[in-house]
Amino acid sequence: MKELVRFIVSPIVENPDAIEISEVDSEKGKTIQLRVAQSDLGRVIGKQGKTAKAIRTILLAASAKSEVRYGLDIIEE
Repeated sequence: MKELVRFIVSPIVENPDAIEISEVDSEKGKTIQLRVAQSDLGRVIGKQGKTAKAIRTILLAASAKSEVRYGLDIIEE
């Protein structure tokens, strides 16, 4: 799933080398934590959070085949 998130986010951001993705266990399944450059944060979130919501929807659909449910947290530093 980390590769899927990287595949989706890389073309969106201006600084793809700054993408950091980690996977953390949570009570509902697993959470993908995404860190991008501060200047790219608005691009990943999108207007009214639409881009972030779309990424979360894709993760949910991709995790439907597996028994593990994935979520997405966008970490702001």
